[in-house]
Amino acid sequence: MFNRSRNKIIVSIMGSLILLFAVTITVIIAASFHDVRQRNMNMLERYVETYTLEHDSDRPVPGPAPDDHGRPIDERPDYQLSTFYSVAFAKDGSILAIDNSGRDIYSEEDLVSLARELLAKTKGEKDKLMYIVDHRSEYTLVAFLDNTVAEGSLNTLVRYVFIVGGVALVLLFFISLGLSKRIIRPLEENDRKQKRFISDASHELKTPVSVISANAEMLSRELGNNEWLSNIQYENDRMGELVKQLLDLSRAENSDTPMEPVDFSRVATGEALAFESLAFEKGKILECDVEDDLFVMGNKNQLTQLVSILLDNAVRHSDGEKIEVTLKHQGHTAVLSTINDGEEIPLEKQEHLFDRFYRIDEARNSEDQHYGLGLSIAKAVSEKHGGNIAVSCAEGKIRFTVILPLKK
Repeated sequence: MFNRSRNKIIVSIMGSLILLFAVTITVIIAASFHDVRQRNMNMLERYVETYTLEHDSDRPVPGPAPDDHGRPIDERPDYQLSTFYSVAFAKDGSILAIDNSGRDIYSEEDLVSLARELLAKTKGEKDKLMYIVDHRSEYTLVAFLDNTVAEGSLNTLVRYVFIVGGVALVLLFFISLGLSKRIIRPLEENDRKQKRFISDASHELKTPVSVISANAEMLSRELGNNEWLSNIQYENDRMGELVKQLLDLSRAENSDTPMEPVDFSRVATGEALAFESLAFEKGKILECDVEDDLFVMGNKNQLTQLVSILLDNAVRHSDGEKIEVTLKHQGHTAVLSTINDGEEIPLEKQEHLFDRFYRIDEARNSEDQHYGLGLSIAKAVSEKHGGNIAVSCAEGKIRFTVILPLKK
């Protein structure tokens, strides 16, 4: 039980960390890409603003004009690491100037072809080139900024972040696994000692309970009806029932139970038939809807006890006339449910329903020979068979649901 709880806790923590890591990285990456693209677009806009075909009155030279200090803007540090291209079209569509920054990445023909495709647009990004189309009085300028290096650097950064982050999460998982074992070990030991005590005490109590029962029976034959003897027999019977339930719980939690294919449909139907008369005596109707031929790997006696506990619980606590029992095939599992009318169980009490010796009505005594162990046994049997049990309340209905894996 503790191993399963520990694993659930670790999975939950690791899932939360992975989700937090993924969200954080996604936000950082999105913000970084947006920031880089915005900064590059701003540079391209400044490039367009300063672009002129007439730096020198003697001959037109394409490119950005000098800044306010007479220094060409493309000699500034931020521009030196950037690559700009431009194509200037006359009003008649002829080419006035082409600037490929002296690189062979894009030929003049490629730039002209790409620029003509974009003449009807204003700004954006195409094939890792950011572009701006500026329609001027004398000509139309299509300017480009190569975004390959900036985005390549970001992609490299993202790749290494995920690699390092993944390794860190794996290391954190194994560290958490080791720490959880050390933290839970005392709790496991305490739980093991408690279960062993219940098992040993139950076995030790069997003998004196049997002796008292036999002696009381012999005395009743000699003395006849006797008030004090009847009280001894009654209390001894209660003690015997408690010992039996403790032994059942011990076997369900600790013993290695032989497993075999069990027709769970037959088990559920048989127990439902057995409880019909009990329900009738209490003025209730037991409705059974069981799907045929649902086989599980398990122990027939324990599965019979599981169904019996749920039916007994439904009959005893139902406030209405109808009690429903269903067994359905769902995916690769068999789903057993008991549904009865009753007051809604508060969430804080639902969490403890399957604890040993827990009863919702604390003022209620154990005269009906129910000691708060039935649902604990049901939970132990469910988990022993690789399944689980849960309770839910809605619209005045209380539903207990057991899910068991079907035989493969």
